Amino acid sequence: MTADEDRTILLIGSGPIKIGQAAEFDYSGAQACRALQEEGARVVLVNSNPATIMTDPEMADAVYIEPINTEAISEIIRKENPDGVIAGLGGQTGLNVTAELAEEGVLDEYDVDVMGTPLDTIYATEDRDEFRQRMEAIGEPVPRSVTIDAVDEIEEAVEQVGGLPVIMRTTYTLGGAGSGVIGDMDELKEAVRKGLRLSRDDRVMITESIDGWVELEYEVMRDADDSCIIICNMENIDPMGIHTGESTVVTPSQVIPDEGHQVMRDTALKVIRELGIQGGCNIQFAWHDDGTPGGEYRVVEVNPRVSRSSALASKATGYPIARVTAKVALGKRLHEIENEITGETTAAFEPAIDYVVTKVPRWPIDKFTDVEFELGPAMKSTGEAMAIGRTFEESLLKALRSSEYDPAVEFSEVFNDELEDEYLERPSPDRPYAIFEAFDRGYSVEQVAEITEIKEWYLERFQRIADAAAAATEGDFQAAADVGFTDQEITAIAGGEFQDTHASWIPAIGGPEETRADGGEVEAESGDAATDAPAETESATDAPAETESAASTSAESEPATASTTGDAVTVDDVDDTTSDRDFKLVDTCAGEFRATTPYYYSARDPISGLDRDEVLVDREVESVVVVGGGPIRIGQGVEFDYCSVHAVRALEELGIEVHVVNNNPETVSTDYDTSDGLFFEPITAEEVADVVEETGAEGVMVQFGGQTSVDIGHPLEQELDRRGLDCEILGTSVDAMDLAEDRDRFNRLMDDLGIAQPEGGSATSEQEALELAHEIGYPVLVRPSYVLGGRAMDIVYSDEDLKEYIEEAVRVSPDKPILVDEFLENAVELDVDAVSDGEDVLIGGIMEHVESAGVHSGDSACMIPPRSLGRDVNRKVRETTEKIARALDTVGLLNVQLAVKDGEVYVLEANPRSSRTVPFVSKATGVPIAKLAAKVMASETLEDLDITEQVPKQTSIKEVVLPFDRLPGSDPRLGPEMKSTGEVMGTADTFGKAYQKAQMAVGKPIPLEGTAVIDLSESEFPGRETEAGEQLVEQYGEYFDLVEFDTEEAFVEAIENEEVDLIVSRQRKPLQSAVEEEITYFSTLASAKAALEAIEAADEPLDVQPVGQREKRDEYWGQPKAE
Repeated sequence: MTADEDRTILLIGSGPIKIGQAAEFDYSGAQACRALQEEGARVVLVNSNPATIMTDPEMADAVYIEPINTEAISEIIRKENPDGVIAGLGGQTGLNVTAELAEEGVLDEYDVDVMGTPLDTIYATEDRDEFRQRMEAIGEPVPRSVTIDAVDEIEEAVEQVGGLPVIMRTTYTLGGAGSGVIGDMDELKEAVRKGLRLSRDDRVMITESIDGWVELEYEVMRDADDSCIIICNMENIDPMGIHTGESTVVTPSQVIPDEGHQVMRDTALKVIRELGIQGGCNIQFAWHDDGTPGGEYRVVEVNPRVSRSSALASKATGYPIARVTAKVALGKRLHEIENEITGETTAAFEPAIDYVVTKVPRWPIDKFTDVEFELGPAMKSTGEAMAIGRTFEESLLKALRSSEYDPAVEFSEVFNDELEDEYLERPSPDRPYAIFEAFDRGYSVEQVAEITEIKEWYLERFQRIADAAAAATEGDFQAAADVGFTDQEITAIAGGEFQDTHASWIPAIGGPEETRADGGEVEAESGDAATDAPAETESATDAPAETESAASTSAESEPATASTTGDAVTVDDVDDTTSDRDFKLVDTCAGEFRATTPYYYSARDPISGLDRDEVLVDREVESVVVVGGGPIRIGQGVEFDYCSVHAVRALEELGIEVHVVNNNPETVSTDYDTSDGLFFEPITAEEVADVVEETGAEGVMVQFGGQTSVDIGHPLEQELDRRGLDCEILGTSVDAMDLAEDRDRFNRLMDDLGIAQPEGGSATSEQEALELAHEIGYPVLVRPSYVLGGRAMDIVYSDEDLKEYIEEAVRVSPDKPILVDEFLENAVELDVDAVSDGEDVLIGGIMEHVESAGVHSGDSACMIPPRSLGRDVNRKVRETTEKIARALDTVGLLNVQLAVKDGEVYVLEANPRSSRTVPFVSKATGVPIAKLAAKVMASETLEDLDITEQVPKQTSIKEVVLPFDRLPGSDPRLGPEMKSTGEVMGTADTFGKAYQKAQMAVGKPIPLEGTAVIDLSESEFPGRETEAGEQLVEQYGEYFDLVEFDTEEAFVEAIENEEVDLIVSRQRKPLQSAVEEEITYFSTLASAKAALEAIEAADEPLDVQPVGQREKRDEYWGQPKAE
């Protein structure tokens, strides 16, 4: 046995998906688990996130789904006795808790070594002042900065760094939390006050502002023998001052001169050696052109760990940073680690790429209309999409298409002065589309560069894209194809019908009557004025009043056109006159060594013109394409990547080759060794069909990628038929999935089955909505149809509320109906996940929501097994689920949402596809329902699979993580629209202890004593004078000193003065203050009651166990075997 085989390694994960720390660390942790096991080590994993592949029981020798805090991890260390802990693979969360374990003496007590990068190095990079001193000691320039630990030191610090504006940075935080570019002294003082509270060491740094410089990142690797390599560098399109997680990022860098790159490359190697980092690290630079050949640079910061950008760099180059880091932590040298892409080089070879990679973020603008999404030093995006192309233009359009983002503005209604002030000068998620719009209006590159401060090199390529779109309207389709437009996009640009799900950019048709609101004109590049856009422009849709903007066209949008020819162009016309996309290998060595790993990207390849296809597949072997979920956003998180990976593994167990189509660099599904073929592509019908055609796949699975993959169902069927491809969409039919989402058809089906539903229907006008509401009776639940995560869902109580909702939240039209339903007040809501093979149905689990009706299912804590249902109700739930599964001819997964009121079971909706709760159910019960679904979709039967339903003996709570702390101005109260970004899981013998553990894992532990405010003034709570209100106040009074406030202002002031420890309230302003001050609060009656149970259970054991060892009963859900 080798030394490695003797060792037990503790790997600490990053916890729930949140803004600033998303699924990148799930990918890194999963990759590290495999790498450590390859070296014979025993791996113990702890993470609180049930939604990810990383916490699958098979990922490590022992997997603990527990809070990432010193209490829980100390217990795991005591039980598992690890030899070492790796801190650098769990993001800032893993790094911080490792430092706390060391500081509390836990690591010394149990003789646990910190492997890889030592703690002293971690402290040296997180302590901004020490880092500055270390850089100055080796002669490397850093921005002028001063570290302070009190508000009264601010003015002197500002003077020392050159005056306002300054950058205020916090330490030991993620995603730029608490940081900002600030030009006002009062604003700076408030920011410092909050930053001191957020920082783990109670300090912040005041740094000179270098806004406008180019920001770059270098991913670097070093082993214990001091071998170092540069993996790649990445360049932000947006100037310095915008967090790299918020910017469009390109690799390799495009605007830095080679002299500058070589100097920063040498500096990166010097820095990693000086700090003694072992494994991967991320070094951030700022650069600007000072007239010298190499320019001027500053070292901004170093992340001594696998960073958020490491996943992007790994996918961009094919160099597995987390895998190599894990092996380096075990003591291996770079030259001893094989490069799996080539099979003949080692990890000591620097990657070289012959393509361009572009990453674009994904923001939750649709969920937070009251939040200002101006981009800055703190992250607000929830996810990202990546694309690979032969040119920047091609990769940019692919990335925009992959983001599935719809700009929040109709550019056809925007005058030039507003375009400049609000969308070009002001950095926002809409700026890339505004740049296209500006060029479409005749702005010059110089004009746009002056307004945006974006380098002209990039703007020239934006202009090429706009010019190519203009050429397509004149019949030159190949020009548009060469820059990266799809055939469907070109068809729409040329005046035909768009028949796909998502587009990158379609030029606006028409515009405001005058170019500027004041009647002025913009001087065009040619010297002519930018032409006034007419008020009405005829389009193929014959709908001049609602012209399509320069937006990502989705399935919900009207057909997008930009024709000036009036010809009825079809996709066949475009297909016949443009070159096809070929697939290229990602080989890490720019073709110097032959790649053996099938990792591909598509390109029209206008550069080489070789038309060379590099796909390595055996068309005689049975194969299936699995469509992933795209970028992470609210309503569609990493849960769907979990489902996709499980589908891949299940099919491989059946001997079927699997090809994955996805574009999210953060996830395990896009790891190069997850599937038999990885195609890093936008998820559109056209591009998925390209993969089907290239691989000869017999089937496509669209159930596992959430709404993104389901949406391509119909257009994909049409595209496969148009091309004459012998390939089918496997599992539940597309029509059945559509039926479940079509409210009228689904209601009729439920009526036929005799299944109760809340009274309701769909309305295509305000008048219809009002009539429906009167017929049902207020309050009613209203929402758009065909939406993700409850977007724009609300409860309205009057005609005035309903009219306001229609006016402000949605546009009602015959093509965009809204749903109006009876609101079942005080009902218990349930989720059921099941698998059907078309005949038999297996119930994966029945979950009961902690929150009552009125809180979106995705935002409610839920428990498994349920505790409020009697045997008869449980049986009705099972019978209802089975009826729906059979009526929809379900083959694969099915999620049914129900409400129980007065013993009656109502169906709210059914989704014959994967759901957000599949991973949670699978880990709580031990039944891998996504794997079972994939196998029945591949023609296996449940009887053949011989799987038994299991009911856990303990209670597991799934609790959500909410992003209010990263989105100033957002409403922090739970409601009918989903706002959560991630989830955690707590398991114990009792509900109270499980709920307490879940709150610990979320990061808002429930205090057991102190001062509390129990504010029952809002209608959602029982009145203070009622029996229920008196009981609630009395129960909290047993543990807390209760205080009341006469005014909202006094309430807020007490929170800011740290005079309150716990809050029960629905007053928005006090809760916003509680978010800022990190005070635990509960905004619903159900959660306030659950918190009381948690407090009562505080003395119960923490009950730390591996998830696979928790006890289950072989029992049918809703039908106990004893009967």
